[in-house]
Amino acid sequence: MNLINKSILQKIVKKKYCRFKKFGIRYIDYKNTNFLLGFLNPQGKILPRRLTGTSAKYQRKVAIAVKRARILGLLPFVTDNLK
Repeated sequence: MNLINKSILQKIVKKKYCRFKKFGIRYIDYKNTNFLLGFLNPQGKILPRRLTGTSAKYQRKVAIAVKRARILGLLPFVTDNLK
C-alpha cells in the first residue's frame, strides 16, 4: 500500500463515541446480560475503553455491572467461546 491509500483508510475509520452519552443511558442494569455481552470479548474479559469508545465514567459502571452479573452467575468468569 502506498502512502495515499493509508491516509485515505485512516480518514475512513469511524470515530468512537460513548453510547451511554449518545442515547442518554444513565443506569447500567447488571441483569441485562445481552447488553453487557457487547462489552466482553469471546473469552469473557471486559473490553477496554479504547476499543469500545466508552467514557471513563461509564466504563467504571460497566465493569461494576459485569462483576455483579458474574458473582450472581448471570455471566461466566471465563469461557472458551462466549459469543
